[in-house]
Amino acid sequence: MDRHTRVVGWLKVTLPLMALAILATLFLLADRIDPEAALPYAEVDVEDLAREPRMTAPTYAGTTSDGGALTLSADEARPSAEGAPARAQTLRLQLDTPDGAATNLTAAEAVLDNVAREIVLSGGVVITTSTGYRVETAEMTAKLDRSGLQSQTPVTATGPAGDLSAGGMTLGQDNRTPGGYLLVFNGGVRLVYLPGG
Repeated sequence: MDRHTRVVGWLKVTLPLMALAILATLFLLADRIDPEAALPYAEVDVEDLAREPRMTAPTYAGTTSDGGALTLSADEARPSAEGAPARAQTLRLQLDTPDGAATNLTAAEAVLDNVAREIVLSGGVVITTSTGYRVETAEMTAKLDRSGLQSQTPVTATGPAGDLSAGGMTLGQDNRTPGGYLLVFNGGVRLVYLPGG
């Protein structure tokens, strides 16, 4: 038997044994997988999701009947089910009216009333307007079919004229000025006027 044949014979045995040794070393030296930490997102309660479906980070955009651009977004929303209305958590609303004004609103919670075409915001509502007003109230109703906001709970506001408190407020179309909008405070209005404000 010549030398070449002997070398090939040895290699046929040695090379597979070396491959097995390398594979065994890889498995022995590899880090152990902790099954508890393998899938941290697997802690979701699937039964709860099936019982109470929800959407994460939903966004709604539309146009009101008077030409205002309305955008709604939230951290989480639940559709209406079994007589319960649709709800949203950490809601943000932006209303851009045709006259160029912008109104931004944030609230901890919102409930949608499809029949009345409005959304009831609660949990510390904060409104900022492009005219320089910042309004805070416990609850606010926003119209979905036209530009309009209304609060029947006490409001506090700061703006160009000074600090203001009132029993309620409305923001809507000004019937005396076509294309104009009017912010009205009512119910025991108290204004601390700042000269030059």
